[in-house]
Amino acid sequence: MIDAPKKIFIDGEAGTTGLQIREKLAGRQDVAIVSIDPEKRKDASAKVDILRQVDLTILCLPDAAAKESVAVVDSLGSEGPRVLDASTAHRVAPGWTYGFPELAPDQSKEIAAARRVSNPGCYATGAIAMLRPLVDAGLVDPGQPLAINAISGFSGGGRQMIEAYEAGRAPAFELYALGLEHKHVPEIMAYSHLRSRPLFVPSVGNFRQGMLVSLPLCLDDLPNKPRAGDLEAVLADHYAGRTHVRVVAAEDSGRVEPEALNGTNDLEIRVFANEARRHALVVARLDNLGKGASGAAVQNLDLMLALKS
Repeated sequence: MIDAPKKIFIDGEAGTTGLQIREKLAGRQDVAIVSIDPEKRKDASAKVDILRQVDLTILCLPDAAAKESVAVVDSLGSEGPRVLDASTAHRVAPGWTYGFPELAPDQSKEIAAARRVSNPGCYATGAIAMLRPLVDAGLVDPGQPLAINAISGFSGGGRQMIEAYEAGRAPAFELYALGLEHKHVPEIMAYSHLRSRPLFVPSVGNFRQGMLVSLPLCLDDLPNKPRAGDLEAVLADHYAGRTHVRVVAAEDSGRVEPEALNGTNDLEIRVFANEARRHALVVARLDNLGKGASGAAVQNLDLMLALKS
């Protein structure tokens, strides 16, 4: 007997992440996407009717709207669906499970059992993937000053940025969020177990999608003064057997570009090093729309609904 497909409501399906989730789920027989009538998009009762009939809702909304949707779900009690929130609103909120299955050995099980899951931010995914294993292994002091640099394709910057780049009005490259209060920093700290706020400097380039997040380290400033190979070994052990996160050898060219994983839900980590100078650079590469957004959402959806992984 074939099980009935699980019903999914993408709240905010017209946005970049919502559209990509729909694309990734297209053709699957184990899920059925339920959409609201466009003419009733602002009809609160119509949304309530949909929420009562679906198994899970994915929130692809601004933070304030995501909180409003969660309040509606909560008002339904046992009739309400499970929630996967792709906004920033609940990433460090009590009662929510962080949707990075590779974070820790039991994280996938916690996601599978959770009623409320927060989808990670794109930059945070790369930063936490590098930092958490190193902090847990004692190779990085969670209280030490750290700097994290990153570059993303323009698709992660919202409608105005996308329109500016597509119209040729944007620069080839720019730093941004230079007030040093980027919204991903709280989750980076929380799930990397950092006590000291890192200096996070994001940037955007004139390419649609793809991302590099890099962590420069002075090896002699780290606990026990490890070699770069020790960092790589800890990371490789943490992600051994994982499907979507892997540690790969650094290129001899000393170069790495951001777009190679576009269209996938994969993340790669490399450790570049100059042992003579006792310097190392840990680099995470991912698709900001894949493992950094819609790909991660589908991975979490599959865990929450016990579907294919």
